[in-house]
Amino acid sequence: MKDPVYKITELTGTSTTSIDDAVNKAVKQAHKTAKKSSWFEVIDTRGKIDKEKVLQWQITVKVGSKADN
Repeated sequence: MKDPVYKITELTGTSTTSIDDAVNKAVKQAHKTAKKSSWFEVIDTRGKIDKEKVLQWQITVKVGSKADN
């Protein structure tokens, strides 16, 4: 078995609901273009606030997909 090589896609998912929802949206989008996605890494977490209330989560992830040989 060969050692795998991965392609990395970086995306920012957003959600007004939760961090988890923002991550899932980004991972789902990555899967549309790279069907062999196998891992993700959260690299940035931020959000939008207004009048002391969180309005939106913004989560940037790197998604690793096995490169075709």
